[in-house]
Amino acid sequence: MAVRTPRVAEVSGHEPRAVQKALALLEAVAHIGPGASAKEIAQATGVAPATAYRLLNLLVADGYLVRIDDLSGFALGRRTRELAGPDPGHDPDSIRRDVLDSLRSHIRFGVYLASYEGGRISLVDRDPDHDLVAESAILIHPHASAIGKMMLARRSETLPTGKLRVFTSHTIADSNALSAELTRVRTSDLATETDEMRIGRSAIAVPLRDESGSVSGCLAAIGKTGRLRTDDSDLIDLLRASTGRLRP
Repeated sequence: MAVRTPRVAEVSGHEPRAVQKALALLEAVAHIGPGASAKEIAQATGVAPATAYRLLNLLVADGYLVRIDDLSGFALGRRTRELAGPDPGHDPDSIRRDVLDSLRSHIRFGVYLASYEGGRISLVDRDPDHDLVAESAILIHPHASAIGKMMLARRSETLPTGKLRVFTSHTIADSNALSAELTRVRTSDLATETDEMRIGRSAIAVPLRDESGSVSGCLAAIGKTGRLRTDDSDLIDLLRASTGRLRP
């Protein structure tokens, strides 16, 4: 006699379509990257804005998405990442080495991983093939580097007080100008520097986020001004693509 397996109650009505839309929203966030706005997600999926916003809120409530720290957009949550399961045979340190080694093999610039734990910059992983001159200045004077600006833009408690140190004629030393620069960083989710701490040095930094969606560090490429272009979309996309598996 054939054994009948239990059947899950069938979904009906609009439920299958709602599930499809929710999965499409998750896929869009994964494709756009952390900080994707509800409008961008709705446009990418063709889901009506009101429906998209309702489903996004449900996905946040269930842990599949998180709102990033300034509430301007969404990022994948813990439960979505858990769907992929653990990376067999790889601990976090091994994963980090693999990701950074791969990234360094594809670009000719120095690649650095920074943490903002405790409201302070610390370099978690330095590029062994590129000397980082004036490293201590990056840690102490964040207004003059891409790595520092990313932290200042997302953590208001770290904003410098008093007179800003001038390193070169390109250093942003005016508080109003720095405020405008940090607004640009928040809006674009990208921090840059060109000759600001050292003449001849440029950098790009993209954020790393923790499980709550807060910026916990950054991934940066640092190189010679003129060779490293801060508007290089291919380089920016490569850095952003590498952040998904990294934790500072």
